Amino acid sequence: MSSLEMIENRTFDEIVVGETASVTRTLGEQDIQLFALVSGDVNPAHLDAEYAAGDMFGRVIAHGLWGGGLISAVLGTQLPGPGAIYLSQSLRFKRPVGLGDTIIASVTVREKRAEHHIVVFDCCCINQAGEEVISGEAEVKAPTEKVRRPRMALPDIQLSDHDGFRRLIEMTRSGEPVPTAIAHPCTAAAILAAAAATEAGLIVPILIGPEARIHAAAMDAGKDIGAFRLIDVPHSHAAATRAVELVRSGEALLLMKGSLHTDELMGAVVPAATGLRTERRISHAYLLDVPGHPAPLIITDAAINIEPSLEDKADIIRNAIDLAHVIGIACPKVAILSAVETVNPAIRSTLDAAALCKMADRGQIIGGVLDGPLAFDNAISEKAAKDKGIVSPVAGRAEVLVVPNLEAGNMLAKQLTFLGGADAAGVVLGARVPIILTSRADSLRTSVASCAIAVLLARATPKATPGPIAKRS
Repeated sequence: MSSLEMIENRTFDEIVVGETASVTRTLGEQDIQLFALVSGDVNPAHLDAEYAAGDMFGRVIAHGLWGGGLISAVLGTQLPGPGAIYLSQSLRFKRPVGLGDTIIASVTVREKRAEHHIVVFDCCCINQAGEEVISGEAEVKAPTEKVRRPRMALPDIQLSDHDGFRRLIEMTRSGEPVPTAIAHPCTAAAILAAAAATEAGLIVPILIGPEARIHAAAMDAGKDIGAFRLIDVPHSHAAATRAVELVRSGEALLLMKGSLHTDELMGAVVPAATGLRTERRISHAYLLDVPGHPAPLIITDAAINIEPSLEDKADIIRNAIDLAHVIGIACPKVAILSAVETVNPAIRSTLDAAALCKMADRGQIIGGVLDGPLAFDNAISEKAAKDKGIVSPVAGRAEVLVVPNLEAGNMLAKQLTFLGGADAAGVVLGARVPIILTSRADSLRTSVASCAIAVLLARATPKATPGPIAKRS
């Protein structure tokens, strides 16, 4: 190994008065976030740009002990290095350290005490302007034996604060809460989701189900639902039917799944005469906030249409484009996925992709840019697209991923969620009103984000009215 890959100490006998060592580090946002994560210090002066702008320093600043940590790094890795025992440290914070500041942390030997092999260091941190930001003194018991060890590799760490979902919720702040029929909220999780969305100012809940079971669920959740409207019905099937009726009458502008099965709720939604069908095919979309990915991803359809036809896929894409517009994507890039990126007559999804792209060329699908077939890698990775020689405005930059069938979509969304750490908010589109599908596995954050999407859609959609509807089967 080269010397750059090794850590070697300075023993007490080798250390001389006046000797110095230093490290240089530029403060980045992730440095602050990691320090807050490890220490638990979430003071808004370090993490909240809006708050910090009005604070005495007018900007986000580092935790004081971040600079102290740089001093510790010098003592632990260079002078004296491995084998040193920290005995004491004083620090005086003279100036704030802000994002982008480059700090040189140095220690200088001031005194050696033969008894107990004590070394006293003057310590300082200086910024890029030559200004001292931290000064202090460290007392260290120096090693007496030589140590030379390989420098340990640090793990790669990726931080995700799911800014996309925060932005979604902020987009709903300017409007009024939306009346929402919640079908059969008879578990603590369902009550917590309803309460969280209510507290966020998103919905006005109408709880529909067996009254005794709803109150028991609220007790389990530790939530007071006394202010919520409650409609007593005997069972989940009746709850789904009554919730749809409230939407058809205009009393509710959103429909939300409680603790009943999705199939049972959708069974009340799809009948042409009594449900919430429109001329559009009903479809489901996940909005995923994926750690490390620069933009949200819409995956569709992963929950409703099992083996969609070409005509179904056209509506699925139209629904997804509408969703993209509502969340602020003016001209979404739509990738129609398959296992390969060339048309293969033996793979139906590649033929569908080609046909859908031609439909978009002829104005049958508008509002977005389509390309396909594309494999998942070259749909979201510009490098993968370049390696395959694919020249396209969509390849590598897709914002909507249209899957071949429900199985593919469900597996893709859940892989990103459970292996990739993504947050996945879901909504059903193409009905008279948006339908919020929650799951027992959803976090409250995800449930609230699902409600936020539905609220944005509801505010962008004319109020539902009763009457004849669907022409399609």
